[in-house]
Amino acid sequence: MWNNVSAFIQKHHLLPEDSKVVIGVSGGADSISLLHYLVSIREEKRLELVVAHVDHMFRGKQSEEDMLFVKAECEKRNILFEGARINVLAFQKENKWSAQEAARKCRYSFYQEVMVKHHADLLALGHHSDDQVETMLMRMGRGSSINGYAGILPKRPFGNGWIIRPLLSVTKEEVLDYVQQNGLSYRHDPSNDKDSYRRNRIRNHVLPVLKEEFPALNEKFQSFSEHLQEDNFFLEELTEKEWNKVIKTKNESRVVLRRKPLLLMAKPLQRRGFQLILNYLYNNEIPPSLSSIHIDNLLSLLESEHPSGMLHFPNDLQVTRSYNDCTLSFENERAIPFRAMIEVPGKITLPTNDVIISEVWTHYKHAVHVEKNQAILDLSKVAFPLHVRSRLNGDRMKLKGTQGSKKLKSIFIEAKIPIARRDSWPVIVDANETVLWVPMLKRSSFEATEETMGPVLVLTIKKS
Repeated sequence: MWNNVSAFIQKHHLLPEDSKVVIGVSGGADSISLLHYLVSIREEKRLELVVAHVDHMFRGKQSEEDMLFVKAECEKRNILFEGARINVLAFQKENKWSAQEAARKCRYSFYQEVMVKHHADLLALGHHSDDQVETMLMRMGRGSSINGYAGILPKRPFGNGWIIRPLLSVTKEEVLDYVQQNGLSYRHDPSNDKDSYRRNRIRNHVLPVLKEEFPALNEKFQSFSEHLQEDNFFLEELTEKEWNKVIKTKNESRVVLRRKPLLLMAKPLQRRGFQLILNYLYNNEIPPSLSSIHIDNLLSLLESEHPSGMLHFPNDLQVTRSYNDCTLSFENERAIPFRAMIEVPGKITLPTNDVIISEVWTHYKHAVHVEKNQAILDLSKVAFPLHVRSRLNGDRMKLKGTQGSKKLKSIFIEAKIPIARRDSWPVIVDANETVLWVPMLKRSSFEATEETMGPVLVLTIKKS
């Protein structure tokens, strides 16, 4: 068995010499076998080993005994031990995750702490080829991305280092045979026997049937996984080049995409591009609840003839389409309503950092050219005080040169103002809440005309 493991490590460049390795050891047969193997090659490869163990506190005294067992195994082998007892149930309740997801978050967070503390580059975990088959079957069943269908990677980035999984080339049966041949002690978690978890049902009922029908099942799945990974690496390089034309702006919590060049791409590059963006926004920790259905919905949103729409992804990621822009953001896109009085004459700074300047002209010259960012209002027609505020439902405006009025909503739509910007757009109103001006967009019937004789109010907006 270990010949297979050694060849697998060499093939995927998992374990360079002189490495410092943190080993995640639960005390089960898989992790104990991995620990035994790494100890056996410790001197040959000049490895520094540290064991990390987490008691999730699900099983009371029993899980506490698991920790003491792992600690004792480390003392026998002269290996540094780092253990933690974490109240996962409280963490789960606080974050409203499943028990398995909460346990994984806590466990991997502790692993990262141990890696940082000991300046380790590698985290070795004991996943074997049965885990690979189970994972791939589950993702195929519930829907995933192409990356997801590839299953568990032999090596992937983690924190400032890498997670490695040297046992992916061997089956559970081979691990148990090795444990027996070498007289290794291990702990058994009885929760793995229960059918309350989907993975356990697949492990206990589906996998035995498949293995009986297809004796080389594990080998075939691992080969398929590696072929998918190779295809993905190539296509992701191609996707990154193409998506440079699509990404308009990008930061850690917000990405804005250009719709038109995106839709000109081949579908496989679209899907892979979305996967790259989601990996970036979720910091390579995409929630298990996010599936291929979300990607399909996103594509439908972009292909729709309707100019706007919104989707909600797991962990409060919001997807907003507005005309030819698509924004994926963890930020709250809706602006906080605002209202402020306009001093005349005076100057006021808006929440957007734009500035409105007001001044009175006692003598209005009709020949004066009015800039787009200005409004000249007939003082005899307006009721003071004036205010600048965010839009309200039902706002209407009497348009200059017409007898009718128009909803502000229609004005924004016609001007193709993105939904996310409409709530922060300034609206100038008088004491009767009559809309006098929507800066940069429309002028009202309250504007000065050639017949205006008296003084006028000049409003100028300066963009930040």
